[in-house]
Amino acid sequence: MSFLTAQWKNLALINYEIDTSILEKYLPKGTEIDFYNGKCYVSLVGFLFQETKLLGFKIPFHVNFEEVNLRFYVKRFENNEWKRGVVFIKEIVPKYALTLVANTIYKEHYQTLPMNHNIILSEGKMDIGYQWKLDNKWNSIDVTVKTKLLPIEENTEAEFICEHYFGYTKFNNNTTFEYEVKHPRWKQYEVIRTKINVDFENVYGKEFAHLKEMKPNSIILAEGSEISVENKRKIR
Repeated sequence: MSFLTAQWKNLALINYEIDTSILEKYLPKGTEIDFYNGKCYVSLVGFLFQETKLLGFKIPFHVNFEEVNLRFYVKRFENNEWKRGVVFIKEIVPKYALTLVANTIYKEHYQTLPMNHNIILSEGKMDIGYQWKLDNKWNSIDVTVKTKLLPIEENTEAEFICEHYFGYTKFNNNTTFEYEVKHPRWKQYEVIRTKINVDFENVYGKEFAHLKEMKPNSIILAEGSEISVENKRKIR
């Protein structure tokens, strides 16, 4: 049975090129940085969890909620093939129980904060926003897209960002947790406008403060799909 099943919907992925030295302390043992065209990326990602089940059961008040995370991209060589995955610097959710389970049992990096989202449909367009509050200040991501869905083409930056199917967590300097995220290939919307109002230093630490002044390399809004999280295991 899958550990977690859900629908991930309307994934806003704000992508920045970053110096690999900033990420070294977060890199789990047994993985290495994954590059696209020689560039190392971090992504600020906002999306919706819907119809969430843990071990097949819906937990009251924990079925539909927002998440915002900051992540980077890694790969791990095993059984003569590369596994492409992500590492989360921090995952923000509005539910304390999620943070408690993730941090105590799985050694993830969750934080519970007040959160909101909005979706506004108009003729041919959709506005999607994610908001989270830290130290009495609201941070936000707002994206406007055309509603026509487009494929994510092979060998593109969008494919690199979206099509990673493993997660890796640094338990300590010698131990890594690995899990698999299964989902079909996603489609994307054409992004028209974006507004990013995020205090990266306050939310993620001083080493990420410069992202506030940077223009993203790319912005993607993926439709999402049903997902499952499976095969969690410890790698020594």
